[in-house]
Amino acid sequence: MIDLTTKYMGFTLKNPVIIGSSGLTNSVAAVKEHASNGAAAVVLKSLFEEQIRMEAQKNIDMAGSDNLYTEAQDYISNYIRAHNLNEYLKLIEDCRKSVDIPVFASINCVTSDEWPAFAQKIESAGASGLELNVFILPSDFSRDAEENENTYFKIVDQVKKYVKIPVSLKISYHFTNLAQMIQKLSFTGISGIVLFNRFFSPDFDLINRQIVPSHIFSNPADLSVSLRWVGIMYDRVRCDICASTGIHDASGVIKQIMAGANAVQMVSSIYKNGSKYIRVVLEEMEKWMENNGFHSLSEMRGQMSQARIKDPAGFERVQFMKYFAGID
Repeated sequence: MIDLTTKYMGFTLKNPVIIGSSGLTNSVAAVKEHASNGAAAVVLKSLFEEQIRMEAQKNIDMAGSDNLYTEAQDYISNYIRAHNLNEYLKLIEDCRKSVDIPVFASINCVTSDEWPAFAQKIESAGASGLELNVFILPSDFSRDAEENENTYFKIVDQVKKYVKIPVSLKISYHFTNLAQMIQKLSFTGISGIVLFNRFFSPDFDLINRQIVPSHIFSNPADLSVSLRWVGIMYDRVRCDICASTGIHDASGVIKQIMAGANAVQMVSSIYKNGSKYIRVVLEEMEKWMENNGFHSLSEMRGQMSQARIKDPAGFERVQFMKYFAGID
């Protein structure tokens, strides 16, 4: 009997496949469909800090900010914020009633100013846990690397003061010392760290001279970035590791588990193949494990991590010379 169960953020999941935060998880119907097709957990579509602020400002501008007292501006901002939040809270409540798998909320944030109160309400709504999706583009010339990195710790610190549910942090790989940053973040008391988030990549429409999205979906080649860092960080952090981006099939899931991940997040492949593809992935995982003598994920986990593999230097190799120049 093949055992696909895994531990993640204090939960025993029936398998490692989590549907990541996206348009795939923005309704009760969608969440129910994923659960019925074998998803072990879902991360609801993110509540965006920028979205709330922009919508609030838009309504203030429509009302004529020059003619509003400060108290009136605050009222509009607070109303919009509450309206967005209440819709999100309702989604959490309805999803928890409709499925028997963990339902994680998601906050996409860039500051530590406003989220503690939101996180507390999300906990009250019944969220199984909270994923903080944080990415600060290092493009502000007035902020150095240390200032940017400290923001991550401030966000975690503020949120954890107000909630008891498990908290995970979804980050990018844009840090001056990524290994050290991941390790230090794991020491903050978070339950999980997600490697890595996927963000907007710009391209140019040369005809209309506009900035347009590029590479909306991930592809299997994107797996290599998270695979490297999951493998390096396995057994070197104090929280669970969830792999994300580029995981398109059973092979991708298996590789991440072998590198050391507790769970994985899938999005792009589910967009392309539909929710029923989750069952295909799980069935193919079971076949591979049976053919290769594994009975459980715990037997596989970390077998190809940097700490255990025969060629640990392979995780840190950055040049192609050895392969293309024939140098041993």
